[in-house]
Amino acid sequence: MNVVEPYWEIYNDGADPDKQEEFTEVDGIRLVRKVEHYARISHRSEEAQTAISWDRFLRAVVLNKGDWSVVEHASLSVTFYVDRGITHEIVRHRLASYTQESTRFVNYAKKMSPSFIYPRPQDLEQDPDWKIAIEACEDGYQRLIAKGWTAQEARSVFPNALGSKIAMTCNLRNWRHYLLMRSTREAHPQMRQVIDPLLLKLKATIPIFFEDIEAGATQADNLKKMR
Repeated sequence: MNVVEPYWEIYNDGADPDKQEEFTEVDGIRLVRKVEHYARISHRSEEAQTAISWDRFLRAVVLNKGDWSVVEHASLSVTFYVDRGITHEIVRHRLASYTQESTRFVNYAKKMSPSFIYPRPQDLEQDPDWKIAIEACEDGYQRLIAKGWTAQEARSVFPNALGSKIAMTCNLRNWRHYLLMRSTREAHPQMRQVIDPLLLKLKATIPIFFEDIEAGATQADNLKKMR
């Protein structure tokens, strides 16, 4: 049985696609400058854009006046590796594009071994009863495949703990909404395992749109920030 830690990674679409490079503040500024460019169309002030004008302009137009629609011109893609219970929560966010590892097409007896995510990250060791349950599911899957069941049939014995990769792309306005909803103290602990560090990364690289979001705030407080 292979137990792994959940993780996330940002796809840097400004880099060489054959060399996935870290998403940095330079890349974040590229996105906010893109937002500024399109936001200036309504004012026909494109010629006033400079390398550093984005902060003053976007604070005036977006943060102070609440015109968040212009933020929809820039998008970000993030890949999560989480259990399938958390992927069910992720895809509830409507305004996004998703591609998820398919248990219909991936045969875990041939292509790769299945991985599982332990739901209690605060524990140092997996509970033996949890291990027994997961091992029984994995063994059942392997035996069904050996009997001639297809992957899409045998997958029915897999638990929510099955690790799954899912790519999520949405615009920065919807990323803000997503982080406001999923970084609260009421959010699922396994969701926060990936969302809290992602929030810190975006606060460091695209601060103007995420700087006011604090991990562990109440949902009631964060609802006041949604626009």
